[in-house]
Amino acid sequence: MKGLLHKASTAGERLEMIYLSNKGEITQRIIKVKKVGEDYFRAYCYTRNQIRTFSMSNILSIGPVRKHHKHLRKGA
Repeated sequence: MKGLLHKASTAGERLEMIYLSNKGEITQRIIKVKKVGEDYFRAYCYTRNQIRTFSMSNILSIGPVRKHHKHLRKGA
């Protein structure tokens, strides 16, 4: 996971993350990683529109932002 975070930070890529907050809330966020530490990382959170600190142990899923395509169906 740290490798993905470092790579995204260096490339300036956005990531899509499912995160468990300290309050037990599960949220889906789009982030841009700024700095990676040992157990935490700092990222701009597009959901909250601010820089946030995230615990790596609270990440449920993380990866590149998926492109959403609209598929046209014939006859629809």
